[in-house]
Amino acid sequence: MAEWTQAEVRELKEGKYIVIDDEPCKIVGIQTSKPGKHGEAKARIEAIGVFDSAKRSVVFPVKHKVQIPMIDKRSAQVLSISGDGKEANLMDMETYETFQLPIGDDVKDIVQPGKEIMYIVAMDKKKITNK
Repeated sequence: MAEWTQAEVRELKEGKYIVIDDEPCKIVGIQTSKPGKHGEAKARIEAIGVFDSAKRSVVFPVKHKVQIPMIDKRSAQVLSISGDGKEANLMDMETYETFQLPIGDDVKDIVQPGKEIMYIVAMDKKKITNK
């Protein structure tokens, strides 16, 4: 499966995703400047890392091609939670693959043994999500 596709900067919208520094990021803001006398319009993209929550910003010409991560939203059942409550043992509901993921502070209240949760997969990384 491809990990990303390509799109021109002018096709991007807030709430969509982009790859910055090999990290899938969710776009939180885009500002475009008017073209200069000899140049083309540029876009400043503000984004937040999906897995590391770091803020990133980049500036590209609007015709520049950028990478768009393929983000797969999947469901899994919580099999167990580690003794310290920091990791969950999960089983994918389609493939029955089992794996461990850290439990983030934003999803502590929804991750309970036996419950079904959502997680995202992008660029060989996984994360429990509450959406």
